[in-house]
Amino acid sequence: MASKLRVDFARISLGYYNWVEVREMMLRRSSILFALVFVAISVAACAQPPAPQLPNTAAWGYYGSKGPSNWGRLDPAYSACSKGKDQSPIDIRGTKTDRALKPIEFHYLSGPVTLFNTGNTIQGIVGPGSYIVANGVRYDLQQFHFHRPSEHLVKGKVSDLEIHLVHKSADGKFAVIAVRVNEGRVNGSLAAIWPSLPKAPGATAPIRDPFNPLGLLPTDRAYWTYTGSLTEPPCTEGVQWFVLEDGTELAGDQLSAFAAIYQDNARQVQDPHGRKVESSE
Repeated sequence: MASKLRVDFARISLGYYNWVEVREMMLRRSSILFALVFVAISVAACAQPPAPQLPNTAAWGYYGSKGPSNWGRLDPAYSACSKGKDQSPIDIRGTKTDRALKPIEFHYLSGPVTLFNTGNTIQGIVGPGSYIVANGVRYDLQQFHFHRPSEHLVKGKVSDLEIHLVHKSADGKFAVIAVRVNEGRVNGSLAAIWPSLPKAPGATAPIRDPFNPLGLLPTDRAYWTYTGSLTEPPCTEGVQWFVLEDGTELAGDQLSAFAAIYQDNARQVQDPHGRKVESSE
């Protein structure tokens, strides 16, 4: 195309085209370039999210010598798991309503997702573009994953499953949306990806049909919020948690399908150490 443009401009300089022809020629060239850019953007938006790699840090799990009570001793990078004072999950009780808390803005896009068996849970890796705005801060969605049973308790009550949607801000801070799930009706959104759950650690399953993480959320998105940590190594603190007050449902056979892979992958509740839990409503 570049050589053709050079020839055309040479002809212009020799008087082969009048100005009307020149304008039409440039409009055609601009239309072609615009179409190429549009196609490139569309392909990038529909690209399958890359499959992640298993981490190089020490192996950990939920049982025995590699279980939660020993995480802090498995690797120096995990020291916060045993020494941190703002650890998660917690038992949510004694909350106070803060009318200044704003509703979370969800800006999730439909697109392909890659399911990844980390060896401790199933992650859904999403492409770029989905994000939330919480109290004026934008956090980009990184991945979502599942814990059975729920990690957060509400006044001592445990749920059948918990979904974590993990987000990260431009300055590297984490925000996690937690959705509690109990047995009930079929979850239509998860039904599209559930048959493809990878069973072996390290295995992946690309889901090319468009999936929107909004389908993981309840209709009412009022929340409890507190400052905590990641609930698995390295147990990084400074995480802003948003535990949705309403939960969702999953059919019994859907719960059983996950339990066949991970029967129990939930960390026990941690000492709140006087932390406040605030409610948006």
